[in-house]
Amino acid sequence: MSTMTSSGTLYMLPSPLDAGAACALDTPAAVRDCAHRLDYFLVESAKSARATLKRLEHPTPLRELEIVELPPEKDGRLLRELLAPVLAGRSAGVISDAGCPGVADPGALAARTAHTMGIPVMPLVGPSSILLGLMASGLNGQSFAFHGYLPVEDGARAKTLAELEKQSARLRQTQLFIETPYRNLKMFDAIRSHCRGSTLLCVAAALTAPDQFVRTKPVSKWTVEEIGRIDRRPTLFLLLAD
Repeated sequence: MSTMTSSGTLYMLPSPLDAGAACALDTPAAVRDCAHRLDYFLVESAKSARATLKRLEHPTPLRELEIVELPPEKDGRLLRELLAPVLAGRSAGVISDAGCPGVADPGALAARTAHTMGIPVMPLVGPSSILLGLMASGLNGQSFAFHGYLPVEDGARAKTLAELEKQSARLRQTQLFIETPYRNLKMFDAIRSHCRGSTLLCVAAALTAPDQFVRTKPVSKWTVEEIGRIDRRPTLFLLLAD
C-alpha cells in the first residue's frame, strides 16, 4: 500500500525594518514562534538573516541551522531544488533583509515556485515600510501604487516622475517609490525640480527606528535643511497630485 507524504509549508517571515531596534518592538510573537520551529531558511542575505534570527532568540545555535541564500531571480531550476525538502515535508522560512519577504524582494519567486510545486505558502504579519508609510502619510490609502526603484539616469527619472504625477492626478492615486539610501538627496532634488509645487510629498525615513522621520507637505514647502535627515537612511517617497 502506498502512502502519501504531506508537504511542508513555506512561511514568509517578516524581519525588522530597523536593525538596531529591539526585535520585540516590531516583530509579532507569532513570527518569533514560527521561526523557532524552523531549521531551514531561504533568505535574501545570509548575514542579515543570521542577525534577524539572533534577535529573535532562535533556540538552535545558528551554525546548526540551514540558511541558504535565494538564487538570482530567474533561476527557477535551483529554486525547485531548494524547495524539494519542503515538498518532502520539511517546512522552511523565507526572510528578507528588512520588512516583508516577497514585496520588492527575491522571496517573491520562491513563493511563486512553491505554488507551482503545490507547496502551501503562509504569510505572517509583520512590518512593511510601504503600509507603514502610507498609514502615516495622510495620503490616499484607498488607491495607491508601489513602483519600487525609479530610473537612476536623470532624464529617465524626470520623465518617470512626470508620468507618475499625471497618473496620480488622473486617478487620485498615491504613488510610492524607494531609492538607494545614498541617492535619497538626488531623488528629493529631482522631485522638487520636476513635480508641481502643489503636489503633496510625504517622506518616510527609518520607519520603526526611535528617530524615524515622517512628514507630508506640498513639494514647494519642503526645504533642503529638513530633508537632510533622510541622507543615507532607508526612505519611502509618496506623491499625491491634485
